[in-house]
Amino acid sequence: MNQLASTLRGLGVALVTPFHSDGKVDFPALQRLVEHQIKGSTDFLVVLGTTGETPTLTVEEQRRIVDFVLEVNANRLPVVVGVTGNATDALCERIASFDATGVAAFLVASPAYNKPSQQGIICHFERVADAAPRPVMLYNVPARTGSNMTAETTLALSKHSNICGVKEASGDLTQIGQILANRPEGFAVWSGDDALAMSTVAMGAEGVISVVGNAFPSAMSSMIQQAAFGQMHEARATHTSLTNLVKLAFEEGNPAGIKCALNHLGICTPKVRLPLMEASKALTDHMYAAIAAMDVPATK
Repeated sequence: MNQLASTLRGLGVALVTPFHSDGKVDFPALQRLVEHQIKGSTDFLVVLGTTGETPTLTVEEQRRIVDFVLEVNANRLPVVVGVTGNATDALCERIASFDATGVAAFLVASPAYNKPSQQGIICHFERVADAAPRPVMLYNVPARTGSNMTAETTLALSKHSNICGVKEASGDLTQIGQILANRPEGFAVWSGDDALAMSTVAMGAEGVISVVGNAFPSAMSSMIQQAAFGQMHEARATHTSLTNLVKLAFEEGNPAGIKCALNHLGICTPKVRLPLMEASKALTDHMYAAIAAMDVPATK
């Protein structure tokens, strides 16, 4: 395993972007969230992912958020930044000019909406990886992009010297298993699905990039470590304790559910930006009951 992939093992958390009630970015809440991760044994931070509502943020807001997280984090944890686009040339220009000081890697999702062929996906990522000043994490999330990156496509891209791994959110354990069985040395695999994180790590993946870890990093970290070390009885018990919360976190879309949990923990408001909607009263009630029923703490 190469140095970067070994650094980005365990629990990565795809940070939410906290908002004030007026919709502006809540930087004090973002600071609380970063400190919550560090206290909770998170291994690396992911900024400007799907969970961060990045499509609703202006370019200026995105840069301020990255700079703020880097400042608050103060080199305590590796930081991965999401940079994604549907137009290859524009994305290459953006990523090439990105000030990557303090950034460990870029998380780049497969193009959405235009639904490229597998060869188009390969050409897109090769161009982006050539342009990027930091290693690229592939992100396969067909539920959002409209097209799946096959195992064969991921393995073809794994040969690129500036592509360090893949965040796999296809939900297909057979596909993930094919990647794990055939990946070259140094190419990492992270689960992109909280519900399948234990299984994926038990199969040999390096870790998870988690949504639920925003609220309960200690529990998620324990489960990943238990699965990685073959402590499957303990891992199953932790997984079971989180199952209802994971279900509720995605019931009305991400990040509405996890922001509801974070509001209950006093970290940020439940505010999201349109076209997303805040968690309903019914979900809020169920989420609070699920948190009260959990037998694991938010942090150690």
